[in-house]
Amino acid sequence: MKVDLFNEIQSPKPWRADHEQHRFRQAIEQARLADELGYGCWWQVEHHGAGEFSLSSAPELLLTAISQHTSRIRLGHAAALAPARFNHPIRIAERAATLDHLSGGRVELGLTRSGFPEWKLFNIDEADVLAQTQAAFEMVPGMWTSDHFSHHDEHFDIDDVSIGPKPLQQPHPPLWQAAASPKSFEDAGRRGVGVLGTTIWESTERASRMISLYRQAAAQCTAPVGSFVNNQVAYFTFVHCAETDEQAMRNGAAAAAAWYTVTALNFFQAAKEFARMTRIQQDLLDAPDGGGLTGDFVRGEASRELTDGQLLIGRILEGEAIPDEEIFEVLSAQDSLIVGSQETCAKKLRAYADLGVDRLMCLQQMGGLADDAVSTSIRLIGELIPDLDG
Repeated sequence: MKVDLFNEIQSPKPWRADHEQHRFRQAIEQARLADELGYGCWWQVEHHGAGEFSLSSAPELLLTAISQHTSRIRLGHAAALAPARFNHPIRIAERAATLDHLSGGRVELGLTRSGFPEWKLFNIDEADVLAQTQAAFEMVPGMWTSDHFSHHDEHFDIDDVSIGPKPLQQPHPPLWQAAASPKSFEDAGRRGVGVLGTTIWESTERASRMISLYRQAAAQCTAPVGSFVNNQVAYFTFVHCAETDEQAMRNGAAAAAAWYTVTALNFFQAAKEFARMTRIQQDLLDAPDGGGLTGDFVRGEASRELTDGQLLIGRILEGEAIPDEEIFEVLSAQDSLIVGSQETCAKKLRAYADLGVDRLMCLQQMGGLADDAVSTSIRLIGELIPDLDG
């Protein structure tokens, strides 16, 4: 299993006067450290209008800066928002290919549909999202691998255009899809792209079943959107390592995990997204073919009791104020987090490798954790990489 870093450029309030400059400089320094320690990839998100939750609104610029301060670590966009009002597919292809050259061929490109708050911000019709996301998955590798590119559908009318530059990596950088639902895991597999998931609010048991769903779909992919099937599973979760288990808690791990949970659920309008996914899943169950792999997955879920983690999220969405320690304890009990000493973290990291995770994206700069505590955590986890990466 590769051990990667995942970054949101979070800046919780109260803000110091130079908090934005500080956070960007901090990210570059952390990337330098990760490069020295042998981390596999630095993954940068894309969010807009996210306030303290994420300053990462122009990840391609930050990744370019990091590329000039590092030499080995790969650079992942996790993920470019694919509907065209966010990023036209031509611009996605051009920027990623340029970064590939500037970095010496180290780019990994993810795409995603985004969600309600960002659709509203950019005046995007929900009805157009899935079709435009699929078009981007088809168009970007097509532009990378053809001298003259054409694409015609209800959203795009591109005829015989030469798009450049081409990527340095041949035939092109690996493609990924950010995913959170069973349907999106199946979609990623059927497209032949890697899947970028999260375990912060999911048990490792459910993550195992999601991985199985993805692997089944990828095995059935005979016409990938790119030039090859990138059959890889990457998961991100909160990771904080200290000299002892007790020190990790004194550093504020519980408060950071709770802050992230509440802030993220509010930003992503999780209740509205849950209702949307429920409608999609019901449509799959009602489909004549039974909804395929996702339909089978959903029917299997129906027979399972709600986990403590799912019940916790429901309470948060209903507006209940839950103590930080309780949020942390529930998430930790289902192995959603990796927090503790090197020995504790090593066991939890190995558990993810045993699930079949190819890349574990460690979100270490979370909430209000102190800079030195985060740097120590990055270094201590870095010392575990040789045993995990072989």
